[in-house]
Amino acid sequence: MSAPPVAFKKRAKPSTRKREVESDADATADASSETTAESPITLASKLKKRAKPKSRLSFGADEEEGDGAVFQLKKSSLSRKLELSKQSSSTSNVPTSAFDPITSTTSSIGPSYSAAYLNELKAATPSSRPRLTEDEQVSYDADVSMDTNSYAPQIVDLTADVDMETDIPSGASISAAKEKRERMRKSAANGTEDYISLSVTKRDDFSRGPHPDSRLVREEDELGEGDDEFAEFTSAQERIALGKKSRKLEAKKRRENMNELIADAEEEDEETMEWEQEQLRRGGLRTESPAASAPKPVYKAAPIPSPTPIPTLSTAVASLSRTLAALTTSHTQHTSSMVTMGDERTQLDTREKELREMIARAEDKRSWFAAFKDWIESVATFLDEKYPSLEKLEDEQVSLVKERHDMISRRRSAEDEDDLSLFLGELPIPPRDQPEQVDELGRVVPEANPAVTRRERAAARTARRQARRTTRPPPPSQDDEGFSTDSSLPPSDAADYSTATRKVLSKRQEVLSDVKAKDFLDPAVGLVKWFGEWREKFGETYTGAWGGLGMVGAWEFWTRLEMVGWDPVEDKRTLDAFEWYTALHDYSRPSIQTEEDEDEDMEPELGPDGDLVTAMITTAVIPRICKILEGGGFDPYSAKHVRRLVDLAEEVEVSVPKENPKFELILKSIFNAFQVAVKALEATLPNYLALNRPRFDPEAIPARRRYLTRQLKLLHNIIRWRKYAGDKYGLGLLISSLVSDCMFPAAEGGWEVGGEEVMQKVVGMLPPELVPVHVKVRMSRK
Repeated sequence: MSAPPVAFKKRAKPSTRKREVESDADATADASSETTAESPITLASKLKKRAKPKSRLSFGADEEEGDGAVFQLKKSSLSRKLELSKQSSSTSNVPTSAFDPITSTTSSIGPSYSAAYLNELKAATPSSRPRLTEDEQVSYDADVSMDTNSYAPQIVDLTADVDMETDIPSGASISAAKEKRERMRKSAANGTEDYISLSVTKRDDFSRGPHPDSRLVREEDELGEGDDEFAEFTSAQERIALGKKSRKLEAKKRRENMNELIADAEEEDEETMEWEQEQLRRGGLRTESPAASAPKPVYKAAPIPSPTPIPTLSTAVASLSRTLAALTTSHTQHTSSMVTMGDERTQLDTREKELREMIARAEDKRSWFAAFKDWIESVATFLDEKYPSLEKLEDEQVSLVKERHDMISRRRSAEDEDDLSLFLGELPIPPRDQPEQVDELGRVVPEANPAVTRRERAAARTARRQARRTTRPPPPSQDDEGFSTDSSLPPSDAADYSTATRKVLSKRQEVLSDVKAKDFLDPAVGLVKWFGEWREKFGETYTGAWGGLGMVGAWEFWTRLEMVGWDPVEDKRTLDAFEWYTALHDYSRPSIQTEEDEDEDMEPELGPDGDLVTAMITTAVIPRICKILEGGGFDPYSAKHVRRLVDLAEEVEVSVPKENPKFELILKSIFNAFQVAVKALEATLPNYLALNRPRFDPEAIPARRRYLTRQLKLLHNIIRWRKYAGDKYGLGLLISSLVSDCMFPAAEGGWEVGGEEVMQKVVGMLPPELVPVHVKVRMSRK
């Protein structure tokens, strides 16, 4: 006898998640009443009313709770027996037989099998499936059978060790089932009601497609594709929200659904958890015993402390002494810490004050240097604008000096040629290679007659000599012609030269005529103020940046502008007569003497820059002197010029030593002037010596004397300069060349008429090492 199948309906999802359990008797009665009350045709009609089939769960409950029929699985006899044994064991805790696998103790959870029970269970279990009768084979069809028992859920004991065999139906039974199904299909086509289709809808209710008689169904014509059934999972029913409000509602709905799912997942129902654990235990998936209950607490009395002896007076005094000593030590440490912290605070306050002062000084320094930078940039702009006009004036002055020197040199060279032609003969007139000169009217300018030109030059020379003797008579020792200085210009040329010089001086005043600021008019006001303030406030940076030299570089413009028009040879003004010299001298000595310590012989101490006058002389004065000397400001035949140059060199030497390369530039310029004069003589004399055609002329002897006297004067100037400068750049060789190549050949031709006398003067002036050998030999003959 098989037990009726037990059907489980799907539980709804209440808040308490309480499981409804039917008793075995009620379940059996309901199952049997359903089986007897409803026929297969009625059940099929109920199934047809459903639009689409619902999915079933394995334990017999629907997905949704409703009035539909319960799907039941057909159970085998063995499973029914097992179900009866489980139901009987669940209704009573007392075992029904000695082979009951459920133990009587409440502590056991899983089934327990004995050997006798297992043997009896094995004997009662069939070894093969019972064979069906012929009627059952013919009448049974798995496709059309609507037996409710066949859909009842089958419960299989997974823990039972049962040897079950499966019968495979034979080919004859399969063929009989197919034929029966075909006959019933045909009878259904004829209108009979005995055939029940597997489809829940009638074929006539829907369109059968373009080929109704064909058994091949296209995929698009097939019904029940599952789009509507699984629309909830495929998002087929979702609508895209286009409006702003609808998008907000859709987002709100999604958030609510997510919150519900999270709440359902986090919800833990104690009863549901207990039911799930029971199902796991019954399925044999959980065999461990529940946790042992906590042991009941047992009262335990508190331990009685051991007796403490009463402290004695000595012990208490010792303890108090130790405590007092510790407190005294702690007080001393705290006192020292407070003193240290006080000192540190004082140091921090001092340091803070220093830092604040440093910050204030740094800010003052920054602001001052910012203003200084702006002022320097304005000075640089001013100098860039004014320097071209200054250089133009300097070049104009040099050109005037050079023009005067060329005029005097041509006149002296003409006088030497006139004297040479008198006592050595005239040079032949060279053939005319150039075309005739014409004036502005096209007339041919007649060439000057050399004899007439010589007479005119001689007359002019005599007139200048007489005028010079009337104004300033020469000393008796220099009464000879040619020894007096003849480096002055004619009155007309001298007047023109003076006019041009005054014009240059007036242009110098015009350079600063458009300047109104005192800082740019007078460097003693602008430069001294700013650079002096820099030296006073920020001495370290001033010294490190060579601020004094920077000021000299800026002052150079005003120094050169003040010296425009100054001829170091003709002008008797010394360097200390200029304003720049006095201003720089005072700036270089910032210490001011008091009235008590004032002493005329005591020179003030120099500042950190040293003597800036030296830097200015080196930078601006010496190059200017050299440029004027090389341009023709120095006449080698003028003894006055030589004396002035010696004084000027000694004045410069006070600030710049002789060994300084800048000072040697002055020596080099003066040597070049002497060398040019000697080379001019060496270039003129050989042509007349090669001719050597003297003629009887009363003027020949005075002419020779004048010629030798002029060379003797040049020799005297070179020797005098050599006494100061030494034998720099070969002054001794230049003297020997002048005596042996220029003076001795001219004196030897008129030895008895003045030549010997002049050479005796030469030997008397020269040092013995500079007298040429052939001159000594000639002088030894008497």
